Amino acid sequence: MQKFLILEDGTVFRGESFGADKSVFGEIVFNTGMTGYQESLTDPSYRGHILTMSYPMIGNYGLNKYDDQSAEVHVRGFVVRESCDLPSHRFKDQTLHEYLKKHDVPGIFGIDTRALIIKIREQGTMRAAMTDSEEHEEVIAQLRKMDFPSIENLVSEVSCREPVRHRGGSRKHVVLIDCGMKKNILRMLMDRFTVTQVPYDYPPEDIMKLKPDGLFISNGPGDPAHNEIRDTTVRTIQELVAELPIMGICLGHQLLGRAMGAKTYKLKFGHRGSNQPVGKDGRVFITVQNHSFTIDAKSLDNTELELTLVNQNDLTPEGIRHKELPVFSVQFHPEANPGPRDTTFLFDDFAKLLEDRHASEK
Repeated sequence: MQKFLILEDGTVFRGESFGADKSVFGEIVFNTGMTGYQESLTDPSYRGHILTMSYPMIGNYGLNKYDDQSAEVHVRGFVVRESCDLPSHRFKDQTLHEYLKKHDVPGIFGIDTRALIIKIREQGTMRAAMTDSEEHEEVIAQLRKMDFPSIENLVSEVSCREPVRHRGGSRKHVVLIDCGMKKNILRMLMDRFTVTQVPYDYPPEDIMKLKPDGLFISNGPGDPAHNEIRDTTVRTIQELVAELPIMGICLGHQLLGRAMGAKTYKLKFGHRGSNQPVGKDGRVFITVQNHSFTIDAKSLDNTELELTLVNQNDLTPEGIRHKELPVFSVQFHPEANPGPRDTTFLFDDFAKLLEDRHASEK
């Protein structure tokens, strides 16, 4: 069936439909990974986005029951050059078409994804629609009136509703503020701690009643400067920063920065892929990333934070730490899955902060 991808600048791509048969509106972004489409589809950080994959064939190893990063697909639509109908992998149990249809998410294939991604890189992320309607001018007019998804509190849509206790690898207890957590973050933490997962707006006094040894702030979607996030998660960090060792990832990194007085802004087209070089002082790690916003490096000058890692492509901040307190965060995803595991040691660094704090209290 014929389908159109329409951008707010008036560009129309004609392709073919797969997955769910429906129309959607969202913000179009791209991912440069050659693999990991299942993990990307189920990453809560993609909430509100229409996702384009740069690699030309997607679906060639199918979908399985092991690689989901959450219980649902969070992208609003999926754009590929070619969708593989005959996947080959020992664990595959669905095709990409079957998987998207099951989760009621539409896809489009057969378009020039290279031309689309070049346009996004040149003009920035745009509002877009996937539709079978041929009334293109009406759709374009609707797109230009539409708010970007980040105007909403997307974190509230993906955070857990009640605290959940996870028995882990030690007696050390970490409270995980769930802003849209990937499952592999929880796995990494459970290898090292007992974990209590709490909603993004869980009060700081209730967190302390859980008697944690440390606090972790997860990844998630949306704008870190959103008023509802400022009044909940950011305020919680501000109240607990002197009480507990803290680690943040992705959105958690941005929220920690804002809690300490730094500013954030939206990137032109974000960082999404599994080959982002990050480093400082001569050492470089290859990292997995998925984010639209970043900390303003200049705004760190007026805070108690210092820069620890920098993106080697555009020099945006990738790591920060408090100058005195056991508090740090990174913009990338050290839990990977999929992608390079160069930086999983950061979870061990967090565990050491908890051990050091415990030793100092004896």
